[in-house]
Amino acid sequence: MNRRQFRYSYSNAALYIIIINVVIFLVNMAMPATRFYLAMNPVLVVGRGYIWQIVTYMFAHASFSHILFNMLALFFFGIQLERRIGSSEFLLFYFVSGIGAGAFSLLVYWLTGAYQVWLLGASGAVYGVLLGYATYYPDSRIYIMGIIPVKATHLVLGYTAIEVLSQVFSFRSGVAHLTHLAGFGFAFLYLLIRLRINPVKVFLGNNRYYR
Repeated sequence: MNRRQFRYSYSNAALYIIIINVVIFLVNMAMPATRFYLAMNPVLVVGRGYIWQIVTYMFAHASFSHILFNMLALFFFGIQLERRIGSSEFLLFYFVSGIGAGAFSLLVYWLTGAYQVWLLGASGAVYGVLLGYATYYPDSRIYIMGIIPVKATHLVLGYTAIEVLSQVFSFRSGVAHLTHLAGFGFAFLYLLIRLRINPVKVFLGNNRYYR
């Protein structure tokens, strides 16, 4: 991945992504058949060539609560991350995390014979954004349910542990734990390779990147 940095600019890209997600959700609710073309299914992608679903799955959501929590996370963490790294870098980071998570999930589904899976939601990209936020703002406090303060780094580690355990022991069936973990993974690689920031060192307390 090219390390050349974009010229810094800020254009509310995260907010536009939220608006696009909401509009598409409303269209899907009004015309449920449209979700068939946007959500990702291994048979449709590989068998029929619906390759666009590797991207569009990120903009389709199954329910109001599904899109609500994803968009709230994108609003609180994505906007701050975008302000830090700039809109162009943020967009590339977001789509590398989301598309990478979708492509990896597709590969696993196909190799394991999970042909009837339907993948939808921005969670893969949002989990990547959460890792990016915690890497740039490791000491920030996030209030769970508005009450319990948790460091951003601890929150990411907690989410990672939950997703790993859920994937291994099949907790919370119907949730794409593999895609969430893949979102973390591609975001980690982006930070490490392109932005030359090692989240592991940051999480261990080496905040030299921000001094």
